[in-house]
Amino acid sequence: MNMIKLVAFLGNYGREYQGTRHNVAWSFEDSLSFANKLYWQSKFKGNYAVIEPEKLAIWSAETGTLSKKDGSPVIVPEEMDSHIYFLKPETYMNLSGESIIELANFYKIKPEETLVVHDELELPLGTVSLKWSGGLGGHNGLRSTKQVFGTADFWRLRFGLTKPQNRDIADYVLSKFTPDQQILLSQIFPQTETLLLKVLFSKDPSKLIQEWGKKKLAEE
Repeated sequence: MNMIKLVAFLGNYGREYQGTRHNVAWSFEDSLSFANKLYWQSKFKGNYAVIEPEKLAIWSAETGTLSKKDGSPVIVPEEMDSHIYFLKPETYMNLSGESIIELANFYKIKPEETLVVHDELELPLGTVSLKWSGGLGGHNGLRSTKQVFGTADFWRLRFGLTKPQNRDIADYVLSKFTPDQQILLSQIFPQTETLLLKVLFSKDPSKLIQEWGKKKLAEE
């Protein structure tokens, strides 16, 4: 099993989409304890940041997000690549794959070394899920990613939205979270950051699926 080299946060570009349900992955990225340490550059039809694993381990220990029991940084596996890439496509959701494949091809990153962070209607709000391959759940960003990779064999980190009853799906995902829901997100984001870091430093992310395949972190 390959280690993760690319984390793609799916969302729609533009101020009007900030804080919407479809952009929960971007809100999550903004919440990361080391977000202000990332240097974003414009390329690959989006914005990307390059992270050195050793620095990430130090940042994670400094914030107490992930460390050894004595508080020191986790050990970076020898198998880990010298860089991790974060990407926020600016193609709009249904063309996300165009941005992902440009970066992946440039840095020779395989589908199985890619983690896509996205919203998931089929899961309740407050639930987070780590998933390998499988169906697309009608998600246009995932469909685009599968199309460019030619396979669904990539990792997903999913944030539940709760599927609405008697409401247009497009209107729902493009609307903003309520104030109470924003509070709930602020509760689950730090726990999900710990999961993200465990995935990045894991030689075999599949070992995390038993605990994180579908984990309810908060009640709506």
